Amino acid sequence: QSAVISYSANRFQVKYKDGMLKSIPAEMLEVIEVFGNVQITTQCLRECLQRGINIIYYSTKGAYFGRVISPGHVNVFRQRRQAELGKDEKFCLEFSKKIIDAKIHNQIVVLRRYARNSRENIDRPVAEMKYMQQKVVEMAKSVDQLMGNAARIYFRTLGKLIDPEFAFTGRNRRPPLDPFNSMLSLGYSIILNEIYGKLEGKGLNPYFGMLHQDREKHPTLASDMMEEWRAVLIDTTVMGILNGHELSVDDFYSEENKLGVFLSDRAFKIYLKKLEEKFRSDNKYLSYVDYSVSFRKALDLQVNQLAKMMETGDLTLYKPVKIR
Repeated sequence: QSAVISYSANRFQVKYKDGMLKSIPAEMLEVIEVFGNVQITTQCLRECLQRGINIIYYSTKGAYFGRVISPGHVNVFRQRRQAELGKDEKFCLEFSKKIIDAKIHNQIVVLRRYARNSRENIDRPVAEMKYMQQKVVEMAKSVDQLMGNAARIYFRTLGKLIDPEFAFTGRNRRPPLDPFNSMLSLGYSIILNEIYGKLEGKGLNPYFGMLHQDREKHPTLASDMMEEWRAVLIDTTVMGILNGHELSVDDFYSEENKLGVFLSDRAFKIYLKKLEEKFRSDNKYLSYVDYSVSFRKALDLQVNQLAKMMETGDLTLYKPVKIR
């Protein structure tokens, strides 16, 4: 808190209140995410706008406030095509099936990973989720309901595979009522806004979704794209931190006379560092490239494929990520 971000001599710099200075070459900077009371100079703002670097603002607890973006990437043609496709019910349904199929697949893989070091038998919940995954492909409608049912089974089972100190019974939010859900909510907010910026960078409208229903002030297309990544990036990072005993229940707090569980400053820093390490780690999960890319680059490539799908109307161009 109270740090100042500036720009000088082709480097972005962060000066802390104790005088310590850190810097990064301008070519390496992808995004600035500001939590709480941090200042950004006018020169830095101007450079970010010229370079197309998103600046995203959050509260100290991770509530999203807004962003600073350049209009240089607006693509009217793509947005008109996007709006047209959004009215095509069959197209939206087929796209939604692909996303939900990948999401449930990834959730099952995550459950199996963490069940290896647990005595918990997950055969039944996995069988139930596989049944729902199969029904997604067969069902002509009601994909939302299938996704919701699979998610309930997934989180209930995941809550039994975590360190008993952090056991939970399911997903809760606004506000999150336990440490695990607190970390999930923050992580989901971060990845949603990373995707939001990448969609705008490709000239797409983040608010014109196909899977999720339109909601006032909610970027539904970013939510659509996030579904295939939730378990892959956020859930695994949280499980790794908590099962690795990097945090304890003392690293979380509640405010008097208020609902909700929140991360302490220490927990916040550890979690953000781990998330950034995850985004920068390499993987080979994309079916259409034969080399390793960072997860952040994989998000970029997926948005590229989405933009091509929007332009051509060819659903086969978009292949949701499926982990192994």
